[in-house]
Formats: sequence, C-alpha cells, structure tokens
Amino acid sequence: MALDISPCDTDADLEEWRRVRIAVVPYERTQSIAEIRADETPERLLVLAREDGVVVGSGMANRSEIGKAGSVIPRVLPDHRRRGHGTALLERLVDHVADLGYDTVRAGADDEGSLAFAHRFGFEEVNREVEQTYRITGPVEPTPTPEGIEVVTAQERPGLWEGAYEGFGLEALAGFAVDAPLEVTPDGWVRSWLGDPMFLALHDGEVVGCAGLGLDPDRPTRAENSLTAVRRDWRRRGLAVHLKLVTLAWAAGHGIDEVYTWTQDGNAAMRALNTRLGYATTGVGVQLSRQTRRP
Repeated sequence: MALDISPCDTDADLEEWRRVRIAVVPYERTQSIAEIRADETPERLLVLAREDGVVVGSGMANRSEIGKAGSVIPRVLPDHRRRGHGTALLERLVDHVADLGYDTVRAGADDEGSLAFAHRFGFEEVNREVEQTYRITGPVEPTPTPEGIEVVTAQERPGLWEGAYEGFGLEALAGFAVDAPLEVTPDGWVRSWLGDPMFLALHDGEVVGCAGLGLDPDRPTRAENSLTAVRRDWRRRGLAVHLKLVTLAWAAGHGIDEVYTWTQDGNAAMRALNTRLGYATTGVGVQLSRQTRRP
C-alpha cells in the first residue's frame, strides 16, 4: 500500500489536519482554520499522510522559537501506527528543516510511546514542561487591583500589545526557563502570543503585566492560559495573582469549566503560583533536540 505525504493546500486539507491533531492530542486546543491560515509563514510546512487515499497522519515543520533551530511534529492516528508512517513523516519533516538551513531540529513528547519513538531517532531531552489544570466549579473572585494599576484588554486598546514588544515583551520572553533563548519576532509576538481575551496591566500607560486565554473552537467549555507575565519591577506586589484571577473570573463568566496551562519545569515561581490558586498537575511534556543530519 502506497503512502503519500503532501502539503495542505485547501481548507478541506486543513480540516483533515485538524482532525488528526484533535484525535492524537484531545487534551489540547487545536487552532481553527482561520488561526492556522493567520499563522502561515514561508518557513512553515503542514502535511497530510494518506495511505491509498485515506488520511493516516499529519505533520508540521517550522522554525522553532527556541534557539536557532527548526521544529517537527509528526502525528499518526492510533489505528494506523506501527506501519512505518511515523518514520516517513519524520523524515519528510526533518528534510524540510534541513532545507531551511537549520542544523538542529526540536520535537516534543508527552507519552511514553512518543518518547520512545523520539529516542529511537536520536532525540535527547533538553527541557520539560508541566501541565496544570484549574477546574471551575463556581464564580471566581479576583483580588483587589494593585494600587497604580489599570487592567484593560488588548482587544479594547488596539496597538498596546504591538507596542509592548520592545520593552515588556522582550523581558517576558527572556525569562523563560529553556535551554536556549527564545527568538520571537515582532510579527510572531502578535500572531502567536496574544490571547483572546488578553488582559493587560497598565501603569502610567505602559504594559507591566499580562494574562489571557486561548479559547477552544472545538470544546467551548475549555481554554488554555496564554502568556502570564509581570515586568520585573512590578513583581511581588500581587499583580500576577490578580491577573490570573481576572482571567479565571472571565472564564467562569463565559461558560468555561476547565483552564489548563503549560509551564517550564524550571519556572518554579509560576508553578507554585498556579498551585496556590488551585491548579492541579495533570501532565508532563518532554522537549527534545538532535542534529538535523545524523552522522
């Protein structure tokens, strides 16, 4: 039986790509077709794997925002595994990363099978992330707004998020506990890091903190925390707690009963804050890396 791996071109292709992702990682939100289209760049490759015309898997290769590297995500539907499809997808995606000129390729795994597959192809662990989940069972009451702070949404103040990249944004991104610096462009800051809603804490008109949500188009009662960050000179004043609770209060008021977040294992402060607010640890993800071309 012939396996065909081809780029996603049409909305129908993208819907199939979404279907595979939802089946393989049902515990995470999957972008809508509109979001996928909005994130399109010349470097990104989305593919579908078909066996005799039947979709059996999908994949993505792109520039990684961590270090000077590419990233790959091969996925195979459970009923079609152990037939070499994952290997074929991985090879196609790594070839794309090599064609982009990156010497290092990154990937992730959050179950034993995926981790074993990655190790078989030379990937080694470089970071870990912890998933924490907050179950909403009733109204959420935020703490008082810290003195001198005004909280607005980026959606009601166009331009604030874009303008925050050079100062607030670069400081927030530099604080990630990862093995290589994050390299996020101004365009990427707007495309990939802005929640909806995204709550911004302002002091004298400048952004000093943020917290938001990524809503799930397929499961409206579930959402993912987007970036939660506070400028260094405003830490230890209760601002992060306040923003997180404002976000959870918004979720509770809009029919959301579960909010989850991924935090770097090395970011003990944020993980402790989440635990204090009532988030429970629900998963662990392993970030992996290897040379693009193996000896």
